[in-house]
Amino acid sequence: MAKRVLITGIRGQDGAYLAKFLLEKGYEVWGADRRNGETMNWRLRELNIINDIQIVYMDLLELTNIMRTIERIKPDEVYNLAAQSFVESSFEMPIFTADVNALGVLRLLEALRIIKPDTRFYQASSSEMFGKVRESPQRETTPFYPRSPYGVSKLFGHWITVNYRESYGMFACCGIFFNHESPLRGLEFVTRKITYGLARIKYGKQDKLLLGNLDVKRDWGYAP
Repeated sequence: MAKRVLITGIRGQDGAYLAKFLLEKGYEVWGADRRNGETMNWRLRELNIINDIQIVYMDLLELTNIMRTIERIKPDEVYNLAAQSFVESSFEMPIFTADVNALGVLRLLEALRIIKPDTRFYQASSSEMFGKVRESPQRETTPFYPRSPYGVSKLFGHWITVNYRESYGMFACCGIFFNHESPLRGLEFVTRKITYGLARIKYGKQDKLLLGNLDVKRDWGYAP
């Protein structure tokens, strides 16, 4: 019998690639998203997997909804890739960022603990947890020093995952993501800002390339 997996944020870059990877391994793939509309499925269509997965409505802000979803699907594995993922936006909406990125992880873990504690859980953590770095390159033992509401919220999600593993014996682990790019990357991120901006400049649709903080340094990876 095929293993059943639930991916939150399946319509994003990482969710789409992960869904394709797991389908190729014979998994039954379910995707959770709080947004409706066919326009959000373009990455899944690009990878030609839209007809091979099942998408359910699930909102990380609502515990009852999460519990119903877990009860319905009974996943063997859960990959939590959903987040309010923009650092700059987190200063404009810090409470929402914390509710999704921090308490959303807690709600998901608590639902699994109550309903299906043998589920294997993966939390997507962020390099933004390091923030004001104490050493370069960073290691898993590098102290965290987040400098934004986004970084703080991801740090809570990271540590609550560790806490549930140690307190309840659940299989719950984290992976710390640095920047990773692909053709499916959204226009909001710097690589696509550059390529899209240069294309618009070439065709006379804008005059300047507009970017954010140019002092930031990042390790770059390839998502697929």
